[in-house]
Amino acid sequence: MNFHSLTFAAALMLAGASHAAEAPAKPVRVILVGDSTMANSSGYGDAFCARINRANTCLNLAKGGRSSSSFRAEGRWDEVEGLLRGSAAYRATYVLIQFGHNDQPGKPGRSTDLKTEFPVNMTRYVQEVKALGGIPVLVTPLTRRSFTNKVLENNLLPWADAVRATAAAQHVALLDLNADSYAAVQAMGEDEADTLAVAPRPEKIAEAALAAGKVEVAGAAKSAFDRTHVGVKGAAYFSRMVMEEMKRALPETAGQFKPESEQ
Repeated sequence: MNFHSLTFAAALMLAGASHAAEAPAKPVRVILVGDSTMANSSGYGDAFCARINRANTCLNLAKGGRSSSSFRAEGRWDEVEGLLRGSAAYRATYVLIQFGHNDQPGKPGRSTDLKTEFPVNMTRYVQEVKALGGIPVLVTPLTRRSFTNKVLENNLLPWADAVRATAAAQHVALLDLNADSYAAVQAMGEDEADTLAVAPRPEKIAEAALAAGKVEVAGAAKSAFDRTHVGVKGAAYFSRMVMEEMKRALPETAGQFKPESEQ
């Protein structure tokens, strides 16, 4: 190859490199799937989305009162699959999946068997996200904030354990929100934990009713104040927790969040 040919080849390479440098990188997309503790108005999902860079896309599809079974039965999962089929515009689509609260017994039309149904449902979600080219991310359920003799209850632990086992078996990322939120709420104590609720704690409150965890009305919080759902302060607090978990579990996503000064 003569000098002129080498010069021409080098020019082509430089032009190609310049074009590649000018082409903007595709954004990433995050889809949130879960219940009221992740949904807008009563959960941390919107606050989490607000932490993601504006160049990216974050969709909060979580819905109050839904379980790992009813979310699919109502056709809500169909929407997620449709979005995954249209992923060409994105570099990656992460699907964060959190269920457990409404899978517990006593939730008519929603509860699932912990041994035979819940793990199967969670596994199916993971496999279907993978099949459509998405990246499934399992999230253990956010702790409730009910104390007994200054000790925080964790009646969601068996469901959190099932999610952990599913993540390990399917080799997918796990955000252990249950462990993190339980430790944090136990450390802060009941009075501070109550400030994370949707509304201020009434002066006189039926503690027994709150501790019993009455059946959640599908699509809405049970009342203005409870120890399951979160208000603005709680959403900010737990969304940061989820963000930090995601950065640790999936280091490649760290740059997809806004700088601390913009959050």
